[in-house]
Amino acid sequence: MTTTRRLTGFKPTGHLHLGNLLGALRPLLAVQGHTDSIALIADLHAMTMEHDPERVRALTLEQATVMLAAGVDPERTPIVVQSHVPEHTELHYLLECVTGFGEAARMIQFKEKSAGGGHVRLSLLTYPVLMAADILLHDTLQVPVGEDQNQHLELARTLATRFNSRYGPTFTVPEGVRPEAAARVMDLADPTAKMGKSTGSGRIGLLDPPDVVRRTIARAVTDEIGVVRRDPENQPGVTNLIDVLAACSGRPPSDRHSYGALKREVTDAVEALLAPIRARHAELTEDPAHVRKILAEGAARVRPRAAETVRRTRTALGLLD
Repeated sequence: MTTTRRLTGFKPTGHLHLGNLLGALRPLLAVQGHTDSIALIADLHAMTMEHDPERVRALTLEQATVMLAAGVDPERTPIVVQSHVPEHTELHYLLECVTGFGEAARMIQFKEKSAGGGHVRLSLLTYPVLMAADILLHDTLQVPVGEDQNQHLELARTLATRFNSRYGPTFTVPEGVRPEAAARVMDLADPTAKMGKSTGSGRIGLLDPPDVVRRTIARAVTDEIGVVRRDPENQPGVTNLIDVLAACSGRPPSDRHSYGALKREVTDAVEALLAPIRARHAELTEDPAHVRKILAEGAARVRPRAAETVRRTRTALGLLD
């Protein structure tokens, strides 16, 4: 019997990569049989910065297609496009009414991007409140988080607790979880930085062809020590390769004396993981209407609960029915 509701979000600002698969998608697949999970494509979050509208649309559809190709079962885990559920934005405003300016302004993304001056969109300041609305709208109990997302989850928890205290029980207070199956994948060219969707030359896209995957891994940063071992402080590049191999294949490197052999093993393991995803993605892209239908069905499934959450919130705040 399903007892736990979990929300995993993805922002369509770039192509999904190996880090997304190992760190977010695979943990989602591992629990979709026994949790009430939602896969949210947070397209409204892409509006916080200068963007190409056509690219956002294309990436939104691509991400949904890749999720399906990777094994997300829409019968068990609805894939929901954020902007298809207008209750997200309504709850966003209602939550802004209990959020302090200082709470939003100290969020790390706003502080970093506004420090240099120039044009900064108001949505960059307020989107952490939208993120809180994304979580609270669906009565979410569990939110998979990495270290860089703790601040946003804490804001959601703070707002839920404050609202419940002021206006009566309204929101489920979410908990952060670190899935056991998650893996933190670093950029292969810069192992001090997390692999990103749109930056870095050491990223492996889930749809990258085999020759691109091979070249990217062949160029991965190592060191002059010449020993294949996990040593995050002194050998971050080699450690990252070992961790990728372990996450993809479930085994340690067979050759402890050659960086070349390690890279070949990593290439084989990554390719074995990505080949079926690419193949299934190619099939799904032949029928984009099918993917759009799945997205429409996902939104329809979650809207009744979302509407009920907004109704409770409006009533608690004193808005006339």
